[in-house]
Amino acid sequence: MPTLIHPTAVIHPHAELHPSVRVGAYAVIGEKVKVGAETVIGHHAVIEGPTEIGERNEIFPGAAIGLEPQDLKYDGSLSSVKIGDGNKIREYVTINRATNAGEATVIGNHNLLMAYVHVAHNCAIENSVVIANNVSLAGHVHIESKAVIGGVLGIHQFVRVGTLAMVGGMSRIDRDVPPYMLVEGNPSRVRSLNLVGIKRAGFTSAELGYLKKAFRILYRSGLTLDRSLEELDLLPENEQLQHLLSFLRLSLLPGRRGPMSGKRHSLTEES
Repeated sequence: MPTLIHPTAVIHPHAELHPSVRVGAYAVIGEKVKVGAETVIGHHAVIEGPTEIGERNEIFPGAAIGLEPQDLKYDGSLSSVKIGDGNKIREYVTINRATNAGEATVIGNHNLLMAYVHVAHNCAIENSVVIANNVSLAGHVHIESKAVIGGVLGIHQFVRVGTLAMVGGMSRIDRDVPPYMLVEGNPSRVRSLNLVGIKRAGFTSAELGYLKKAFRILYRSGLTLDRSLEELDLLPENEQLQHLLSFLRLSLLPGRRGPMSGKRHSLTEES
């Protein structure tokens, strides 16, 4: 049987690798790293700890995972990175540890992070998210499941991107992106529902109909956001609408940067 670890790889004796893990040439794996079954680590990748990586992940050449955060507040505390199962982490992706002791930067399951994506400290990426090439996530960004982020853009710290949202390439994202919406531009605006993503997700015609009503109330009625939320409360109970309402209300908490406004929405940039 050929060895699964290239002889030029440098692996700390305290690192914990499942016997089925494959490690390429000149990869470096540090202390306090744990890697699950059938994960493949490409050549020249660097993984420092504390970092936990699940099963069946593909980590491509040159990726750097678990290094110290690029945060001036970092004081050397023992923070971590936690990565789930079935992710593809492409060439030269960087995933930094969290800032404070006991905190983690978290990647869920079955995500695709394309080349040169940067995931800063304390970010959380849920499941089945696609992030295209050259995207930079600032600290504390939260991306919900099944969102798609276009290439060559930046997302401001503490911003949330909702489930099944689509963000167009080369956009400037400095506010929360509501679930199920398509956002693009500089400055960015909600342009429409993410109809392609919604249909691919298998929503029923009734569920799609409710989201269309919600979109018209939020972005085509001319109402204030508070009045729009009151109108949404009058619609029949629906899982997608409830999630949209919860997301928007959280975005309006003091100190947050608020939801992304639509081109013809009455909300101002200060909302």
